[in-house]
Amino acid sequence: MGRPRLTIAAALLVLAALAATMTYTGYLVVGVLAGYLDTSRFVAGLLLGVLFARFPWISKGKPRIVGLLSKPVRRPVILSLLALCLLHFGAQGDTVPALFAGFTMAFVLAFSWLRKLLFARASSSVFNFATGGNTSVVTDNTVIEGEFRERKE
Repeated sequence: MGRPRLTIAAALLVLAALAATMTYTGYLVVGVLAGYLDTSRFVAGLLLGVLFARFPWISKGKPRIVGLLSKPVRRPVILSLLALCLLHFGAQGDTVPALFAGFTMAFVLAFSWLRKLLFARASSSVFNFATGGNTSVVTDNTVIEGEFRERKE
């Protein structure tokens, strides 16, 4: 990493573009949902807000997060809303909104894998630096490691 300022600027630019893409896709989803429910965007946004809201709650002395949708259900509901949006704009022939919905759908599908990959990479560099080791640990599954010793006769 020879230019840390340039790297940070590029990362911030990518994050800003991703945030803008997600925001516009949310606007599109609220609009499509409002059209299908035959209501205003405000009411459709409130319905989605209530559906996906999560609140802190203390139960039996333990802090928890409570919401209408459980954790395993949230991602499929989001993906189904994005698929509805994608199909809606695809049927109308609007390519740019369909591309935004498709990109967001792909990002939501790949996010958990991407998060694991980036966390593993960041933690390996931090822990390798903290232990003072300069040797690289091979995590390639196709490499077979073995240790060979000579026998003394």
